Amino acid sequence: QVHLRESGGGLVQAGGSLRLSCAGSGRTFSSYSIAWFRQAPGKEREFVAALSWSGGSTRYADSVKGRFTISRDDAKSTVYLQMNSLKPEDTAAYYCAATPGDPSDYDLWYDSWGQGTQVTVSS
Repeated sequence: QVHLRESGGGLVQAGGSLRLSCAGSGRTFSSYSIAWFRQAPGKEREFVAALSWSGGSTRYADSVKGRFTISRDDAKSTVYLQMNSLKPEDTAAYYCAATPGDPSDYDLWYDSWGQGTQVTVSS
């Protein structure tokens, strides 16, 4: 497993931007595929975006395509989620997760999770 820590959440107006960071520990971070999930109050956790360990494959939920971009900097053991054109419905706690395999939209595929960072988008 790898230890993950999210940061970068906050309060932003609709149409604004935020960049979330997911910092990982350990020398094997570059061998993990990383995903972002989110969970709003009273709702189930949902997939947002994922990036393969090689960086060559990305996946996005339809609701964020064209607005969010996932990227990684293995030299810093960090994965980023750039969120643009934010909407009130993007309000949620955002979690990053890691798996040693290929990425998936399925949360149970991931065996390491961060503690989450809150994103609130005001209208």
